[in-house]
Amino acid sequence: MSGDSTHRPPQIRRDWNALPLGELFDLLARTDTERAIQRALEEDLGSADAGVAGDVTSRATIAPAVRGRARIESRADGVLCGIRVAEMVVSRAGLTMTAHREDGARLVRGTRIATLEGPLASLLAYERTMLNFMTMLSGNATIAARFVDETRGTRATICDTRKTLPGLRTLQKYATRCGGAALHRIGLFDAVLLKDNHLGSFGSDDLAIRVRDAAERARSLGEVAFVECEVDSLEQLDRLLALDAGVLDMILLDNMDPAMLAEAVRRRDARAPGVLLEASGGVRLDTVRRIALSGVDRISVGAITHSAPALDLGLDLEHADGAG
Repeated sequence: MSGDSTHRPPQIRRDWNALPLGELFDLLARTDTERAIQRALEEDLGSADAGVAGDVTSRATIAPAVRGRARIESRADGVLCGIRVAEMVVSRAGLTMTAHREDGARLVRGTRIATLEGPLASLLAYERTMLNFMTMLSGNATIAARFVDETRGTRATICDTRKTLPGLRTLQKYATRCGGAALHRIGLFDAVLLKDNHLGSFGSDDLAIRVRDAAERARSLGEVAFVECEVDSLEQLDRLLALDAGVLDMILLDNMDPAMLAEAVRRRDARAPGVLLEASGGVRLDTVRRIALSGVDRISVGAITHSAPALDLGLDLEHADGAG
């Protein structure tokens, strides 16, 4: 593993879902965002170390004195995420930005999101980097909001997963919060989730004992946000519900149909009401409400990060002036 001490996940245990969006971004995602912006700008403008020319098109056509004003506008309905990232990009570009909407805002087509002003060549050089972040993250927030909307009136909370773009996890998790979803564990470091591949060596008769021992060992290694175990049958569920209170915080119900989920909820309510139940697998917009109506507490949805289409946002020049 790399010895780079500057690239570490956030280690302090927090209830990320209780933080306001601004504080969540600063504590969880800002450092990763700085790195991501730097890489994105190098992709587009090249590296100064390599002696490359930056935006050669703008340098060849626009005099340094020319200034411009542009607007960012939504071209589709959705949920906004990326204003804080845009602010970080424009600060590097020597531009000023006035935000007309904040992260988490519901957008309709034609909503003015922000106004940008400054050197025109710089505005055009940094435009795509800014929009790439904003359209991707707004797409995550938008699909998260659709799942949340589908489950309104139920007890279920929509949760994200670790199925994120490498290097952009904290940003995408911030985006799902902007859409009203909840953050699951941030990574492998902050919570325990015993899945089928962990349980493969466990015998069915000693499942509960092995899970109990694993939970105790995990907690002895340091503070963890929660301990959760996956099951794919009601028989496995029964074994785990027999554990003493406090061993497990959650049980993941994998690929169970709504009727089976409802039975799992009934058994949990009777035997271990303090344990949360999370449904996973087969979760789509057309199935999520039936899953939620089973009575589960949480529904994890990989699609809100790994399959979200970008939200259509555009930047349009409104005015330019100066020496040409």
